Amino acid sequence: MAVITPGRQRELSRHAQVSARLGTDELWKRYFAVGGTAGALELDAYLNGALDLPPEQRDRVALAINEHIDALAGKVRAPYSRPLRSAGDQDAALAALRELLRGTHLAPPDRIPAALDAAAAHLGLTAVIYLADYANEVLVPFPGRHGTDRAPMTIDATLAGRAYRHLRPQTTVSDGQPRIWMPILDGVERLGVLDVMVEDSLDLHDPVLHRQVWLVSHYLGHLLTALEVFGDSIDAVRRTHPRSIEAELVWSLLPPLTAGTDKVLLSGRLEPSHDVGGDVFDYSLSPTRAHFAVVDATGHDLRAGMAAAVSLAAYRNARRQGHGLFAQAEAVHGTLAEHFGGQYVFATGVFGELDLDSGRLRYFVPGHPAPLLLRRGKVVKTLDQGRRSLLGLDVSSAALGEERLEAGDIVVIYTDGITEARDARRQFFGTARLIDTIERAAGDATPLPEIARTVLQDLLRHQKGVLQDDATLVLVQWTTEAQADLDPTLLQG
Repeated sequence: MAVITPGRQRELSRHAQVSARLGTDELWKRYFAVGGTAGALELDAYLNGALDLPPEQRDRVALAINEHIDALAGKVRAPYSRPLRSAGDQDAALAALRELLRGTHLAPPDRIPAALDAAAAHLGLTAVIYLADYANEVLVPFPGRHGTDRAPMTIDATLAGRAYRHLRPQTTVSDGQPRIWMPILDGVERLGVLDVMVEDSLDLHDPVLHRQVWLVSHYLGHLLTALEVFGDSIDAVRRTHPRSIEAELVWSLLPPLTAGTDKVLLSGRLEPSHDVGGDVFDYSLSPTRAHFAVVDATGHDLRAGMAAAVSLAAYRNARRQGHGLFAQAEAVHGTLAEHFGGQYVFATGVFGELDLDSGRLRYFVPGHPAPLLLRRGKVVKTLDQGRRSLLGLDVSSAALGEERLEAGDIVVIYTDGITEARDARRQFFGTARLIDTIERAAGDATPLPEIARTVLQDLLRHQKGVLQDDATLVLVQWTTEAQADLDPTLLQG
């Protein structure tokens, strides 16, 4: 299709709209849904020749009209300002997905970049995978044909990092190369970004291309997670610091750091990522319940790591047998007492169960800092019920705490390695600064994992990047709306 003038494009778009009997109000809804930014009155003015729109917005108008025509099986179509991928043609995207599947079947994870090269060729693209390191400080290129000679990029100071932090595609032209930075996720777990290089800068505004790239990126996220367990190459990309034995043990037991359903989101962070010893967390999500626990074993050595590991195993065993919060905590207590008795090894913890239909939270806090409740961006209370002494010490009685959450509430669970962290002047990070950091981080629809990352980054700055103790933060949000913040909105640039 030849490139046409803006005026001719508008005339033919108007003709296609009228032929399809598509009202302007309905057209505006479709236009908005594919990334249109003009208001309804501006759209009406454009269609009637009183206002011009930028090329990418004119093409979104055409796309909205053509999607309506496709639904009606019509033949009169609105023209684009240049050759554009067909909204109804999924052959290229399906071919790319098939190529990814074929290229990674019976393959070690090292072959993922080559499989991506073949898949991207079906879309006329070149793409390079960048993975976030375990410390969530830099994005590291996955070695391959196009990624071998590249340097890591900081997450906090680059456009690629912005795509990762906010889960929004970013478009740019750098050194003459048009590119899209597309987030890579496995479900709601952030893995990195995809550097998508296109031939023409006008492709950056192609809504169909954005959809195709997102399909490939999302499927790629699933593949990265699935294949990671079969080799060390993905871990080698993400591991930017040598890891201690106790950290190796802890990381081998942790679940994905971010998870969610249509009713709840959960995200956690542990620092120092390469030397964590005694902190662990776990969760289990079902259609009606969210179970979660954080355990902090005393010490910061291999013995602490072993105590944390057996505590996690005891908790999972009790939870999977259907036992309640008391029994879960008792399982951890009994295991520590049996295997570490007399060694002065104890643990604190938070054990919780959230009813996802009613928002009823039941919790138990053995010797641990009380969780905080964040509501509409402000910490409104401390969850200070359900107390018990350290796990590993016998007690005569204990009671559960209970709280009724409101939609959108976030339960903030943290270990004392955060609040007791000292700076060079021996000043504690403290609960007040933790609250202030969380409240600032939680604004502007920030994705839940980015809130957790921001808090831990602030803590690391407080201690000049060197922590004296493990620091763990787990956020549990009862919500049906915040999930949208973890689903990359297309056509943002």
